[in-house]
Amino acid sequence: MPGLTETRWSKELELPIVQQWKDESAYKFKHNPQLPIFSIDTPPPYINAPVHIGHASTYVIMDMFARYKRMTGHNVIFPLGMDRNGLPIEMAAEKKYNIRLHETPREKFLEYCAQMLKEAGTHSLQTFFHAGIGFNEWKVGEEIGQMYETDSKEYRTLTQDTFIDLWHKGLVYEAKRLNNYCPGCRTTLSDSEIERKEKETFLNEVVFVETSTKEKLVIATTRPELLCTAAVIIYNPADERYQHLKDKKAIVPVYGFEIPIIPHTMADPNFGTGLAYMSRSAGDTEAIRFLIEQGIEAQGCIDETGRMTAEAGFLQGLKTKEAREKIIEKIREEGLLHAQKKIMHSVPICERSKDQIEFISMPELYVKQLHVKEEMKKIADQVTFYSPESKQILTDWIANVKIDWPISRRRYYGTEIPLWYCGKCHYAFVPPKGKYHQPWKDPCPIEECPECHSTEWKGETRVFDTWFDSSNSAAYILGKGRKDDFFLKHMPCTLRPQGKEIVRTWLYYSLLKHYLLHHKPLFENAFIHNHILDGKGIKMSKSLGNVIDPAEILQKFGAEPFRLWVGMEGNLSRTDLMCSMERIEGAGKTLTKFWNVARFVSGFKNPEGQIKLLPADEWVLMELSKLIQTCREGFERYDVFTPSTQLRYFLWETFASHYLELVKNRAYNEQGTFSSEEQNGALYTLHYCLDTLLQLYAPIIPIFTSYLYTALHEQDVHFTSYPEAEHQFTVLFSAEDLMQANSAIWKAKKEKGLSLKAPIRKAQLPIALKVIEKDLQIAHSIETITYGSHVAIEL
Repeated sequence: MPGLTETRWSKELELPIVQQWKDESAYKFKHNPQLPIFSIDTPPPYINAPVHIGHASTYVIMDMFARYKRMTGHNVIFPLGMDRNGLPIEMAAEKKYNIRLHETPREKFLEYCAQMLKEAGTHSLQTFFHAGIGFNEWKVGEEIGQMYETDSKEYRTLTQDTFIDLWHKGLVYEAKRLNNYCPGCRTTLSDSEIERKEKETFLNEVVFVETSTKEKLVIATTRPELLCTAAVIIYNPADERYQHLKDKKAIVPVYGFEIPIIPHTMADPNFGTGLAYMSRSAGDTEAIRFLIEQGIEAQGCIDETGRMTAEAGFLQGLKTKEAREKIIEKIREEGLLHAQKKIMHSVPICERSKDQIEFISMPELYVKQLHVKEEMKKIADQVTFYSPESKQILTDWIANVKIDWPISRRRYYGTEIPLWYCGKCHYAFVPPKGKYHQPWKDPCPIEECPECHSTEWKGETRVFDTWFDSSNSAAYILGKGRKDDFFLKHMPCTLRPQGKEIVRTWLYYSLLKHYLLHHKPLFENAFIHNHILDGKGIKMSKSLGNVIDPAEILQKFGAEPFRLWVGMEGNLSRTDLMCSMERIEGAGKTLTKFWNVARFVSGFKNPEGQIKLLPADEWVLMELSKLIQTCREGFERYDVFTPSTQLRYFLWETFASHYLELVKNRAYNEQGTFSSEEQNGALYTLHYCLDTLLQLYAPIIPIFTSYLYTALHEQDVHFTSYPEAEHQFTVLFSAEDLMQANSAIWKAKKEKGLSLKAPIRKAQLPIALKVIEKDLQIAHSIETITYGSHVAIEL
């Protein structure tokens, strides 16, 4: 057949096409002021972590958005970023080289991180490449659309510049207060980096003694090792059992000092005895908020290694678990342990190391956020969420923000905080923007302190929280710090696609920082996706061993069956999807059907001369016009499921099973039954439908459609325009009428064991089909057609 040399589609045809796109930088961003910008802030995966099936699926969906927008006349910014910053990189280096950060000199540790990143390879890039994802470019650079790395000087400079702007706006301060602290990672964490986990522990009923009446007060606690910093006993104001204790005092067991008793709604009447003691060193985030609310000065009793400090007296030097066991022994010896039982208790843990969080008092840098909570709710309202229900995750998080954002971390491989401190008066110097600074090893940019004129400087050794870095990604891809005019003109970013589990981190902190700096929303739209589950409906995780490597799927089936599966399995913004090898393989049948249809249709020449469309042609063209509108509406609301499923139905049912079978005799016209104009009507419609289907499918299966369209037209389909509904006809019969009649005829012949070409003596059909009587009569070899209220076949 003209243009096609292959008899069937195979995955081996994919690689030359995607390689050509890469070599030619086919989708390179070239600024054209006449075209609207469509920008996608892609979530940068960690370069040292293998891409799992969820990553691959969501990037494929992003690619579908990008390809659709290119075909609808947009200048698309669709870069690939690689995350090479922060704690995950450090933890990987520690594991790979069997080292510990706090036991390794900083310079040496950074060398280990660099070596680990160098050896990480390009597995992630290869997966995206083989999946046919059309990023702007596949090389790292500073230009808009090029790949970027979050540990590059350019990216880190932007991070530092945003800090400098926030500093000058008076939005950064340092304070010593209790913070979430991970003993495993040895760093402060924000609330958004904390998970909860049910753990078995002892609920200990400990006896306090009221000072005036000597009444024994039984208080249930899971953290008796914090008694050394007990600050107050609370009971619920509505709890009638303890109204007589108001303004009384009690003696802390073992330690012997007195603390007040007050009513407070934080006390749960149904937990333990309804009494609780609150510690200056806190036991969870709610306790920290209580201390702040009550104006009680925090006092930590756990150090950075997770051991008890001198404040704990005889427990000093013990790990918290050991201290808990030892103080219970002491309480028991003094006859003050009323009861003890095992319970399942929710405890805060680090989302990365899974160590239990402790609360340690240390100086950290904070970005103010409490004063803009109401404004952040308004910003959330200005972002369109897909699906709308996912917005609630963000609004719930904003409502629960109780403390400012701690942004400093005591780690090494991250963007350094650009501050120097005067060795004499402790004045903090913030350098000018536009340069990457490493204060822990670079000299201060100024020689003399402007306050006391000392020349002694000490560089900051802390680095930024990873999310302080990641929250810059949208600004970076739009050129902030490099092409500021372009950035200011084209913000907000059009689309932030991301997982729902990082709404409270990546999305929130991105919106927060941008609002603090620009007082505007950072995004127009947020596509919040769910999870890819294994075949049993369980979320994939390394610990469960159920993670599927998409490289294996691409190797076995190729990119296009995988992409079809992603599109047709479900709307990922509304539901989790289950990964099924059988369903991915099954999606490949659509490629075979499409290929065979293309071979058949392209076997006919394009019509020459006058064209006369018959009612059957007008019907399928109207069905195609409705499909075009459906596809456009789906993509405009970031829904690839509806276009994918409706395209499949049109291809298999409307076009191949019904229209094509109906008119192929007219297309051949071997007996001259139809006029040349009527034959041309069928040929025009067949070619128009095939070309339109290739364009409609192009964002979803880009490699397959590129191959076919190029073979047929010597042009890549991705550089054509996405179809618009062109045809408007009054069609007198419905798709249901035609499909019902065809199905009844085929069924009757099959039940008699006859060929589909076997003649029919008489057929009664719906009256609406009279307008296509000639096509039906020849297609089904019907001798006589009558019309009635139902279909009846006489063979």
